[in-house]
Amino acid sequence: MATSLEGLKGIIQSMEDDYDKFMKGNNAAGTRVRKALMEVRKYADQMRKDIQDIKNERSGD
Repeated sequence: MATSLEGLKGIIQSMEDDYDKFMKGNNAAGTRVRKALMEVRKYADQMRKDIQDIKNERSGD
């Protein structure tokens, strides 16, 4: 998975409407928000690994 800050922002932006719907009482939208948050978690974990790998490559020179 190629990761970037822009990709993470995209995931978050895609769930904004569902979050607003949930806050207005739509429980099904809450389910979609929770699913999107799991994707954020997976994406963030991968980003952390990618950043650590790059950091290690830089210090290995």
